[in-house]
Amino acid sequence: MKRHYKIFTSIAVVGTFLTPICNVKAGNPDRVGQAGATELLINPWARSSGWAGSNVAGVRGLESMFSNIAGTAFTKKTELLFTRTQWLKGTDININAFGLTQHVGETGAIGLSIVSMRFGDIPITTTDLPEGGLGTFSPQFMNATISYAKGFSDNIYGGLAVKVITEKIANLSARGVALDAGIQYVAGKHDQMKFGIALQNWGPQMKFSGDGLGFKTPVPASTSTQTMTVEQRSDQFHLPALLSIGCGYDFYLKKDSASMKTHRITAMGTFTSCAFDKNLYKIGLEYGWKNMLMIRAGYAIEKGQTKDFDYSSSSSNVSLTTALKGPSAGFTFEIPFGKNKSTFGIDYSYRATNTFGGTHSVGARINL
Repeated sequence: MKRHYKIFTSIAVVGTFLTPICNVKAGNPDRVGQAGATELLINPWARSSGWAGSNVAGVRGLESMFSNIAGTAFTKKTELLFTRTQWLKGTDININAFGLTQHVGETGAIGLSIVSMRFGDIPITTTDLPEGGLGTFSPQFMNATISYAKGFSDNIYGGLAVKVITEKIANLSARGVALDAGIQYVAGKHDQMKFGIALQNWGPQMKFSGDGLGFKTPVPASTSTQTMTVEQRSDQFHLPALLSIGCGYDFYLKKDSASMKTHRITAMGTFTSCAFDKNLYKIGLEYGWKNMLMIRAGYAIEKGQTKDFDYSSSSSNVSLTTALKGPSAGFTFEIPFGKNKSTFGIDYSYRATNTFGGTHSVGARINL
């Protein structure tokens, strides 16, 4: 009876937060311009981005704070992770991400992550000085996430997270808050069957404010040189809400490998419904050897991506509305150390792009 009560409670709690998004009209590319804070759609972590984000059902540990917050409940003790991403190599855009998750209680875990996006120094230009010469400015995007996840039973895990979003330049800024929620279900003798649902970036609208919205102009109908300051109004914008549903399965190459977990092949698939963009279909495959070496690849497909696809043209992918082509790949090398079976790992991922030199992510993690 107690087991069934836990299952019902976990489904009810997460369902409460997933229900509001069901009424949002999703998958409409005509609404792209109505959403902002799109940096929330960029996966800053190396391991999960190598899957092309297809592992919503199987993501574990700190990286779950981007894909499916329920996965942080699998944190055994303490996990530390730092990742640096060269976004669209050649643009000088860098993303730094740091996070910490800590096991608490019997089946719970708390987490904190900070993601900072830097665009380098951009010359200040005006209509009188279009070539610059007035100095530079540096836009800064940052979001901080606090999370809590819990295992409600041996099969069901759920979690909630709150994001604080900040966007600013020298004289303009916008701040907002968003909610993430997720649930994961595992089944099978060795938990080889996985299912997950995740809600991301659900929250109130944001709005820019600051001195940058004002300008000085001569007083109308005045014979003097007096000026006045005119304040422009900034409209609100929505957050890029997502709802993802995924599943996966672990295949073992030998009959006894399910318990030893020597050779593993995991297949993942995820459907992402976007409130202000095209829907996405994601697939991924990973090979793991003794949880020490993992090689993965993934592919993300936009809805309608293959429509009017010209294979004879050198400028293919004409129907894409993102710089990402779709394929991604990566690897992880993780080694144990110490008496407590702690591990140190290096993650790398590459995401192909239509322009520039692709996106590279390198991360270092410690599991204590």
